[in-house]
Amino acid sequence: MTERPKPETRASFAHFQMITTRWMDNDVFHHINNVTYYSFFDTAVCQYLIEAGFLDISKSEVIGLVVETTCRYFQSIAFPSRIYAGLRVAHQGNSSIRYEIGLFKDDEDVASAQGHFVHVYVNRATNKPVPLPDALKAAIAPLKM
Repeated sequence: MTERPKPETRASFAHFQMITTRWMDNDVFHHINNVTYYSFFDTAVCQYLIEAGFLDISKSEVIGLVVETTCRYFQSIAFPSRIYAGLRVAHQGNSSIRYEIGLFKDDEDVASAQGHFVHVYVNRATNKPVPLPDALKAAIAPLKM
């Protein structure tokens, strides 16, 4: 039996994006619904890329498509909470990047959930993979640890 990974601390991540939970994020069990965590992951990475000047959601010639994702849950988060999404780049390939994300509730130092997703970067018009543009490489450089 494989030992379950332990949650990481804020020190394990290079950058943080704050995300406010919403009333509708809670499910009938009074915590954030599992699928919403994936939305938090996507929001944190895309917001970072927009703010870093790489991604224009309506005009960028190169866009990232999620081809793999996972999430491990360690403790519940519920509305109203602020979530701090820690980001780092774990791997950079020729046309893909593996982003790792830790979700930290309010002022807690240990992740409530953490996971990853892999973006394959494609030409928007053809959906064919392309080499990572230099502008993207520069944008993600601060996320490498």
